[in-house]
This record gives sequence, structure tokens and C-alpha cells, in this order.
Amino acid sequence: MTEREVKKGVTELSPIDVYVLLPRTNCKECGETNCMAFAAKLVNREVALEACPPILKKEHEEAYRKLREMLAPAIREVTIGTGDRAVKVGGKLVMYRHEFTYHNPLPIALDVTDEMPLRARFSTEEGLLERVKKVENFSYTYIGRELNLDMIAVRSTSNDPATLRSAVENVARATELPLILCALNPAVMEAGLAAAHDRRPLIYAATRENWRAMAELALMYGCPLAVYAPGDLKLLRSLAKTLTEYGVEDLVLDPGTFPDEGLPDTVNNFTLVRRSACKGGDALLGFPLIGTPITAWAGEKGPREALAWREAYVAAMLISRYADLLIMHSTDGWVQLPLVVWRFNIYTDPRKPVSVEPGLKAFGKPDEKSPVMLTTNYALTYFTVESDIKKAGADCYLIVVDTEGISVESAVAGRYLTAETVAEAVKKLEIEKKVNHRHLIIPGMAARLSGDIEDQLGSGWHVLVGPRDSSGIAQFLKEKWPPKKEE
Repeated sequence: MTEREVKKGVTELSPIDVYVLLPRTNCKECGETNCMAFAAKLVNREVALEACPPILKKEHEEAYRKLREMLAPAIREVTIGTGDRAVKVGGKLVMYRHEFTYHNPLPIALDVTDEMPLRARFSTEEGLLERVKKVENFSYTYIGRELNLDMIAVRSTSNDPATLRSAVENVARATELPLILCALNPAVMEAGLAAAHDRRPLIYAATRENWRAMAELALMYGCPLAVYAPGDLKLLRSLAKTLTEYGVEDLVLDPGTFPDEGLPDTVNNFTLVRRSACKGGDALLGFPLIGTPITAWAGEKGPREALAWREAYVAAMLISRYADLLIMHSTDGWVQLPLVVWRFNIYTDPRKPVSVEPGLKAFGKPDEKSPVMLTTNYALTYFTVESDIKKAGADCYLIVVDTEGISVESAVAGRYLTAETVAEAVKKLEIEKKVNHRHLIIPGMAARLSGDIEDQLGSGWHVLVGPRDSSGIAQFLKEKWPPKKEE
């Protein structure tokens, strides 16, 4: 039984387990009030162990080693690339998201081939540089977050060292995105690495036939190595064991991606590997998993849209079960947009609703006569309200109340949004100094609080109950603002 197998899982680890190994000096150098508070944040993975300077001293060397082992994730974290654009894959602590949270959102890599023309010569083809730029420019703003694609996979379809090297050089000059180099011929792979080894690309891939040569390349150039054993988990584990014993530490495992009739086996294999690592403590399978939905295009004939759709649903399945990195082909927005949104939602912390900073927001050019509205700091609510205010072209103030990231109706029901919290926000933000009226517009979902809010605010304040849905803001302001004297 390995040391990992006997250590406590993340769901069983308590701050006390960590605290007893810390220096316990309460020096506050970590920024926390005491060592117990730091231990609690370590267990929740909110801080790094290295944030404690005393634990790095030589006299605490053994305690540091034990803490590193205790806090190590079940799935090894592997870095691909260098600098600010590097991506981290793996680092998962648990099998199921609801148990804790998923770290390191999986990167999505789009492929180019070494036989692509540098620039498109005909309207029916796609140039390498144009495709790279398309990946670079993909961007979508979703509830205040910028969603992007992450990597370029350079595939050797020529099986020629010089051709791959030229393609890698061109891609490396065109983008700073992390790279995956795809070739099963070690001589071809070495040519690609010679052109971009300083970018620390992922080498794809080691197999039963070429593992030794690929391992030598990984060690020589200091790059992570993918292990490819499609449909054979026993071989996958055996290769992982051989490669780690050979000295390659940063591995990414590919159990094989099979669309259509093979999709159930694909999902089952990914699940078995992840379960063995997270629930069975098998360190040899405790590496990030790479999925290749791009296989949906292999050797298939049919409408392009049908192949892209097949790739999209395979990718969605693997984001859910349990890929840490994807290689894809389609750059169509209708394929990638649902995937990056789904990825975003999978990789949010289930313990913490997605929220925005509370406070006072100004839209347009508000003055002392402008309306004052109110909402909660649940991100989806806030950005929906923000969008509708901008569509209405309103010059107004918006009070964003801290409800711990809960929507209006739920916050009212759970007493996160109360007359007291509203009055406190109005006073803290000094609204009376910004407008010369005393009217506050609250969401229709919070209508039952209107009387209590007026009582809490006092000083002649009046509450107007706005629309139940923020799409009605424009019409509401047109009809109700400025309010009549009786209002």
C-alpha cells in the first residue's frame, strides 16, 4: 500500500491535522491572525503552504514534507507552457465536484497541421496563421468573466521532421498560447521540440512502441509527456509505472476517445481511471486525463455540421467525466461557446455562489435627480440587471447589496436581503448625499419588504416596487420616473 493510499482524503482532513505540523508561532507572517486560521485555509485550499515562511526553514523540513504529502491532490498538477500564458492541468482533490471543488479549469486546445498552408490561398481552405488567430480571438463575456480558448495543438500529418519543425516555428512566432506537439514518430517529435522546447509544450504521445524514445525527449527538454493507450487501461497503468520509474514525473494520460458506439466505453474508461486515483488511491493513475474529441472527424464522411456536432457532444461529456484537457478541431462559435460556458460552471466553487462586489454602481451620467435602484450581488442577477439598465439607456444609481451571492427571491426568503440590510447599505453608501430625492426602487421579487424598508430608512424615504423581471426596467422608468408627489 502506497503512502497516498493510507493518507487521509480531502473530505476527512481537518484543520487540526494540519495545525499540529505547523510551527504554531502565531507570527501572522502568512497574513492570518493565527496558525489555526492558516490551517483552516490550507485545508480549504485557499492559500499555499509556502505562504508560511517559518515552515520553509530547515528545522521544519520534515514537517514541511509531511504537510506537502498530506495536502497533495489525488490528481497530480502538471504545468504546460511558460510564463503568464502557461496552463495547469489536473490538481483535482476529489472525484465529484460536490465533494469539494474542481481546480484548474480544463484547457481546450484547437489543432493545426504541419501541412496547412501558412496563409489561405483559396476561399475553400484555411491557413495556419488564420486558424491560430481565430483561436486567439475567441472571446465571450459571461456574467462578468472572459471565456477563451487556451492552447494550440500542432499535429504532424506529414510525418516529416522538417515540415513539423517549420510549422511549430510559425505557430510559436504567431502566438504565445501553450502548445501541444502531436507525433508518434520520435524523430519527428524531436524536430518539433527543437523549435519550441523553451515553451514547454506537451509531448503527445508515448505508446507501447515508442515510450523509451519519448521519455528521453521529455527528460532532455524538460517537457510533460502524454501517455496513449486507447481502450487498454492495464497498458495505460503499466506505461505510467514504467515512465515514472524512468524518471518522467509530469504525465498526462489518454485512455482513448471513441465517438458514436464507443462513447459509453470512453466515458467508462475515464471514470474508472479517475475513480482508481481518487477513491482507490492508485498513484499510477493519479495524473491528468486528456480527451480528444477531435477523433469525431477521423475517417468520417458527411456534412461538416454533423461532424462538428458529434465533436461537441463528445467534448461536453468529457468535460463532465473527467477530462483535464481537450484537443478539438472545430472553431465554430456554436460548438465552442456552450463548452466554455459549461466548463465555467463546472469549475466554480459549489460552496460559494458566483458573486460580484457589493457597493454602489453608476450607469450613464447620473445626477441628483436620477433614480436609485437596488439588487443583490448574485452575479447572474447583477449582470442581467446591468444589461437591462444599459439597454434602457438610463442614467441611474444601482445599490448592490451583499446577500452572499444569492438571488433576490432566495435572499428575501432566506433573510439575506432584509429591511435592515437595505437600510444599512443606503446609509453606508451615503445615498442621501448623491440625490436630492428620497425614492428607492426595489425589485418586484422583494415587494413584501417595501413597508419595512421605509420604516428602517425613515427621514421621508419612499419605496417604489419595480418590475419582477429586470427586462421591465425601461418601461417602469418611462411610466414611473420621476415619481408623482403622491408616490
